[in-house]
Amino acid sequence: MSDMILSLAAAMSSGGIPQNTTSSSPFDPSPLDPWLDPYPDPYPDLPGVNASSSDVPGRTYTSDLDLRPLTSQQDVSPWDVALCVTGTLIACENALVIAVLFYTPTLRAPMFILIGSLAFADLLAGLGLILNFVFTYLVEGEVVTLVATGILIAAFSASILNILAITVDRYLSLYNALTYHTERTVLFTYLVVGVIWLVCLVLGALPALGWNCLDDQSTCSVCRPVTKSNAVALAVFFLLVFALMMQLYLQICRIAFRHAQQIAVQHQFLAISTTKGVQTLSVILCAFAMCWLPFAMYSIVADSSYPIIYTYSTVLLAACNSVINPIIYAFRNPDIQKGLWLACCGCVPSNLSLRPRARTSSDV
Repeated sequence: MSDMILSLAAAMSSGGIPQNTTSSSPFDPSPLDPWLDPYPDPYPDLPGVNASSSDVPGRTYTSDLDLRPLTSQQDVSPWDVALCVTGTLIACENALVIAVLFYTPTLRAPMFILIGSLAFADLLAGLGLILNFVFTYLVEGEVVTLVATGILIAAFSASILNILAITVDRYLSLYNALTYHTERTVLFTYLVVGVIWLVCLVLGALPALGWNCLDDQSTCSVCRPVTKSNAVALAVFFLLVFALMMQLYLQICRIAFRHAQQIAVQHQFLAISTTKGVQTLSVILCAFAMCWLPFAMYSIVADSSYPIIYTYSTVLLAACNSVINPIIYAFRNPDIQKGLWLACCGCVPSNLSLRPRARTSSDV
């Protein structure tokens, strides 16, 4: 027995039994058999990716292929969605106002020209918010960013200046009540509107002409690519407009109350109308201040390093002013209401006269 064991050991040591070089044992995988690789290549068909994994010690990727989840590259901010929805609502509202003014021949007075210009400015602002969303997530490039920024600056500036023009028109209609309709001609109103839009187009073109922070991110304001200095200048411009509007509204209230006291005994309905007009002006001024003052003040004190949520919230609040404007300046007007009724159902309610209505102190 011992002789058999010794002979077997001698045979093994001399190579009598061949070694298995193609073992299929899972504990001794062959590099020639990929199915038995304990660390198989997860991407065998992708060029440029080696058969290694970052999850395995000693193995790294040498390819430039981006393997991040697709969702991380296409996350949509809910704030941007809110601004886009707000822009859509603004565009629909003001498109309706413009259509009524365009297809109603009797609405050609200076007041309606200014209301139409305001509606067009707000319509452009709504389209600008929609384009900003599209350019942010669907189209990339500095050019489209500057275009969207320019549209928004021009549109919102025109909206503010048109509100100021309506305020001035309201003041002159009370201050020069006897000569207002002869001095304020349609041609003069068109000239005023032309000057407003010329100024706003220049303001909107400033980012494309080099007034931007694309080359130096440290100079960015809360609204990229507008520079901090440009944003402060626009905010100060708004505050000056707001101060002028407040002064005009105070003068309007004084004139209205003085007229009401003079004729209250003979014509009580005029006093009631004057009180209604003052209340309307107060609502207009408060709405304008609540929408624009937070953004203007924030643009002065903040820069691009501040949390983005503050910028979104103030911009959304400012955009809401363009939602309110058609309600305040257009849909409340009886003449525009008649145009809406005629356009929608071809009839006019009995409480609205078909004849053009004389302007009262409650009008905006």
